[in-house]
Amino acid sequence: MAGVFWHDGKWMTEEPKVLGPMDHAFWLGSMVFDGARAIRGLVPDLDRHCARVIRSAEAMMMQPTLAADRIEALCREGVAKMPADAELYIRPMFFVRRGIGAAFPDPASTEFILSVYDAPLPDVSKGFSACLVPFRRPAADMAPTDAKASCLYPNSSRAAAAARARGFDNAVLCDFEGNVAEFATSNMMLVKDGVVMTPAVNGTYLAGITRSRVLTLLREAGIEARECVVTPAMLREADEIFATGNFGKVQYCTNFEGRTLPIGPVAQKARQLYFDWAERTSRMLPKAA
Repeated sequence: MAGVFWHDGKWMTEEPKVLGPMDHAFWLGSMVFDGARAIRGLVPDLDRHCARVIRSAEAMMMQPTLAADRIEALCREGVAKMPADAELYIRPMFFVRRGIGAAFPDPASTEFILSVYDAPLPDVSKGFSACLVPFRRPAADMAPTDAKASCLYPNSSRAAAAARARGFDNAVLCDFEGNVAEFATSNMMLVKDGVVMTPAVNGTYLAGITRSRVLTLLREAGIEARECVVTPAMLREADEIFATGNFGKVQYCTNFEGRTLPIGPVAQKARQLYFDWAERTSRMLPKAA
């Protein structure tokens, strides 16, 4: 995988080996990250992703060692080192070296690392299939759901694995009350009678930056877009279902629980609105670190 990496004040072209078995992040999962995109010179919402990794670090009792604007500058510098037509994933991370006692992370040992690497946008032409699984998103008093924390992702992995075992591509997880929260790998939207609906923010999942951007763009285009309680029954009756997330931006669910769904006009509109907006506003300009 081609990429560039920044750690401890230096750029490198090989992955730096930064953790050992006694490091707090290695054995107790004190790591946070964010995921941004560079798409053929576009860097949509890069500033918001860099700001969120700071918030995630603070939510995990870390002491961020770089400010958001410095992280953004480094991200832009890294993107500039890659081919201009590349489709890239941008992953800033904070992690903790030491712990106080058995588990508490030592904020003063927080470090930063950045990866910028090739990650082509997924092919959306065929869509993906999804099913409900028994795993749930935790409530805010059960896990650090206000952070994009690495420790939350094993639950997503086992949910996705359960879906694949049933022959589906992705999983739909409910929250602690049994209402729909999101896909295992992204946020969710559904369409019924031309109205877009997405699960209301209730602290059980991370309401994504791309989700927020798509909601805004839909509303500006005159499409009703609601944040509300979404039940499994609503998914079974939906006219369209689609995913929003940084990795694939807007992707189409074409099969839910064995029921074929179209790549519908509203979902296609959402994707077009997003990329039109990105082209207008997100063209990368040189910005030194």
